[in-house]
Amino acid sequence: MSVTDQLVKSNKDYAAAFTDPGMDARPVLHVAIVACMDARLDLHAALGLELGDCHTIRNAGGVVTDDVIRSLTISQHKLGTRSIVLIHHTGCGLEAITEDFRTELEMAVGQRPAWAVEAFRDVDQDVRQSMQRVRTNPFLLHTDDVRGFVFDVKTGLVREIR
Repeated sequence: MSVTDQLVKSNKDYAAAFTDPGMDARPVLHVAIVACMDARLDLHAALGLELGDCHTIRNAGGVVTDDVIRSLTISQHKLGTRSIVLIHHTGCGLEAITEDFRTELEMAVGQRPAWAVEAFRDVDQDVRQSMQRVRTNPFLLHTDDVRGFVFDVKTGLVREIR
């Protein structure tokens, strides 16, 4: 059985016991969280969140890309979020690669990706850059409550970046 088949089977078990929680898409806590896609980050457990508390937007590195801005803009304008929390983490894979990855892909497939890798060497500085991208974006309504953190994958603690 493939991994996807296992997931579909698990969903059938989940759906058998599922009851509609009766909520809509608006997060109860009016917060959107942007974080890395790293499988070691269990954001709900780490932050004491429940289903429906937040919007969670994840990508490689937790980078504030145009697509993240798109999601945050929809989240704020149409779904009522006001706060934005950015979470990067220690030991991120983007610290181990460079923008040369785009060239490697071009050599392998014959086409250069349009997107930037957004590799970095200093996770704290990358969080600061992400906060700045959010705070200065004209499409976002609420940029007064934007905070950034680094999640330590060894201890589970978050450390705030100023």
